[in-house]
Amino acid sequence: MFFLKKFEFSSLFYCINSIIFVFYTSLMKTWLPITKKELRNRISDELDVILISGDAYVDHPSFGTAVIGRWIEYLGYKVAIVPQPNWQDDLRDFKKFGKPKYFFGVTAGNMDSMVNHYTAFKRLRSNDAYTPGGDAGFRPDYASVVYSKILKNIYPDVPVILGGVEASMRRLSHYDYWSDEVKSSILMDSGADMLVYGMGEEPISIILDKLSKGVDFKEITDVPSTAYVSKDISGLEDALFLPSHEECKSSKQTFAEAFKTFEINSNTLSDRVLVQETSGKYVVVNRAYNYSNQNIDAYYDLPYTRLPHPKYAKRGSVPAWEMIKNSVNIHRGCFGGCSFCAIAAHQGKFIQNRSEKSIINELKIIASMPDFGGHISDLGGPSANMYCMQGVDLEQCQTCKRASCIFPNICHNLNKSHENLNKLYEQASKVEGIKNITIGSGVRYDMLFPQLNQKGNNSYKLYVDRLLSNHVSGRLKVAPEHTEDSVLNLMRKTSIKNYNEFNQYFKAHNNRFGKRQQLIPYLISNHPGATENDMINMAIWLKENNIRPEQVQDFTPTPMTLSTTMYYCEFDPYTKKRLNVVKSIPKRRELHALFFYYKPESRRDIMRILRRNGRESEAKLLFGR
Repeated sequence: MFFLKKFEFSSLFYCINSIIFVFYTSLMKTWLPITKKELRNRISDELDVILISGDAYVDHPSFGTAVIGRWIEYLGYKVAIVPQPNWQDDLRDFKKFGKPKYFFGVTAGNMDSMVNHYTAFKRLRSNDAYTPGGDAGFRPDYASVVYSKILKNIYPDVPVILGGVEASMRRLSHYDYWSDEVKSSILMDSGADMLVYGMGEEPISIILDKLSKGVDFKEITDVPSTAYVSKDISGLEDALFLPSHEECKSSKQTFAEAFKTFEINSNTLSDRVLVQETSGKYVVVNRAYNYSNQNIDAYYDLPYTRLPHPKYAKRGSVPAWEMIKNSVNIHRGCFGGCSFCAIAAHQGKFIQNRSEKSIINELKIIASMPDFGGHISDLGGPSANMYCMQGVDLEQCQTCKRASCIFPNICHNLNKSHENLNKLYEQASKVEGIKNITIGSGVRYDMLFPQLNQKGNNSYKLYVDRLLSNHVSGRLKVAPEHTEDSVLNLMRKTSIKNYNEFNQYFKAHNNRFGKRQQLIPYLISNHPGATENDMINMAIWLKENNIRPEQVQDFTPTPMTLSTTMYYCEFDPYTKKRLNVVKSIPKRRELHALFFYYKPESRRDIMRILRRNGRESEAKLLFGR
């Protein structure tokens, strides 16, 4: 069984796990079908929708395929999943369920397949967190494209709809780091009929409703949060017309302008349809669906088993599930606007909250699971502390085009009170069977100062004190990302002074209550605009603060983010200022070593960097004697 560890069990422990095994196996009749036998037992041989996924099937609300599959089932349609189909044999996995009545839904999985496969240094990863046993090699590069082409070859008359983050963030011309080229919309490369970007529940609802009423798929062109290819753009005179793909590919300046238009349009509630000519056709991206706070509960209240499919029992557990199985997502969206992040362009800048009732109900379900040990590993989302936050005057938000509500300063119209979050933590801690709740999502400390030190009814101080007293499991991870203001400004991140202030509060709290907790900063090396001197300064800051990072993320250019545009163009699209960009992988590796000043194997690279910049004298500061 996937949750049984490979060590000797006591007879009692073995007996308990055997009982759990039987219980889990009995749940199989409630799974969405992934085999023909399950299909016959559950519904019939005829399906309305077949979902193809690059991930293993984990029936949990943190896995996109499960959410969409359960939602389609809830709407009354018959759906099955083909997880991680073999694309290198006779393609039997793609044929086993035959043709669906309405469409194939294709996703690379919870991650872009290229990010899943390769490190920032373009080294092939040896594992895959979304595959049983963590085994690599169960999905192809550019999985959405590969799956779609196979389906269109076998079933040319059946529509294919792309979804998930890989499709969402490749919906228009984009720079692809792994091939080092500007690629056209994934719709063009894949031959798919439609793309759903962002969180796809409502667009899929509208599409299925139209199809069930007899509307021809080719006539479905007005669904929010979708994109399609057309030769006819009559009636789209009010759309924003981007430079053509060919123009973007031939000119970095044009590519940067196209990205600016895309990003600004994505950050407003009054967005417009986007059109981009590509190879004599037009990629049309409809306006984003405006999710309300009222309907998001329905997606999380569906009857998930919260487990990997029992078919994987002999292959080992799914690492990504192990990490999040006892975590709860409380909201979607993020108004942080970080340059390197895809969340706003995918989920949206505006926060979509779950109700407290829905969250508490999910906690009760987790607490009733037979293997639950009492620990909730996270109660958060894209950010730990943006729950129930929005503009005070929503009319102002309709026309606002700021990428971030908190950079370069906190918007005067933002209601950033932590009162609702404090109440949620309090109610969640009362759920029977839950012993402790820790917060694994990143805390945005840049929303806490200077309000944290104000007197009176202070929701900020109450939040931080509750967090540090009750919800930190030894380490609290936050993301300053860099130390130098010039780089932080490009990242759209607050000054390191803000981190230092939070760190002082953190240490004072620990001293006051006798705790030995650590504050762990996330940092990024080789971000566009960072010079070698900036990297040296960051290494010195780490040394002076006695921080020895165990792991540091080297900047990875992912499709359709501002930082990726900076990397490719080598200038800031908004200011046109030239930027230092390190593209040589050997040099990036060398600079990355600065973070690990305490390791003997890093010293040769670090000395080379110091000499190159005339800063040899600082070797003593970094290395001591």
